[in-house]
Amino acid sequence: MPTLILVRHGRSTANTDGVLAGWTPGVALDERGTAQAGALPGRLAGLPIAEVVTSPLQRCRETMRPLLDARPELGPHTDDRIGECHYGDWSGRKLAELKDEPLMEVVQAHPTAARFPGGESMRAMQHRAAEAVREWNERVEREHGADAVYVMCSHGDIIKSLVADALGLHLDLFQRITVEPCSITAIRYTRLRPFLVRLGDTGDLSSLAPREEPPGGDATVGGGAGAP
Repeated sequence: MPTLILVRHGRSTANTDGVLAGWTPGVALDERGTAQAGALPGRLAGLPIAEVVTSPLQRCRETMRPLLDARPELGPHTDDRIGECHYGDWSGRKLAELKDEPLMEVVQAHPTAARFPGGESMRAMQHRAAEAVREWNERVEREHGADAVYVMCSHGDIIKSLVADALGLHLDLFQRITVEPCSITAIRYTRLRPFLVRLGDTGDLSSLAPREEPPGGDATVGGGAGAP
């Protein structure tokens, strides 16, 4: 079965503003995110990409634009199922204020029990994304062969949930996974099981350096802004 290259969108204006964007329209890449997207064609130059699938949200489409410009033979496909989690009433709110919401503790420690007010559950988010990947695996293999490589551009929580699915990791543990903006995660699927062969690869180790304010013990809902 095919190899899936998961690309998280480049850093967005919501990331730098500390806002949980969700499906809020008009969230674009910031200057750094645009540069990250511009570097993607070079990072993926050695791969024979068969298809490109993207979340319908602007920040993902902007991330894929340089790659598609570099490879005009690739027509992008849009799939709502790999769009961001529907955060409902939390969408557009500052993460700093959401950390005091009682639900945030559930999101961190027991996400299978978390349903966002006016939005979807985290279980539903993982289910739709995993179903999308399974269907695209079948389609890509049918049209391009079992050794094909294809790209999906999606969002932090979606990619983390797909990694958990590939590893057979319970969704309640998926907050232990991190994927930075414009990072590359690769999953090679086989008939019996998938193999995680890259996780959150940016080629940049700056996020490992000590920070003035050390990160806390909670995961950043939505994925975070990456290295300073």
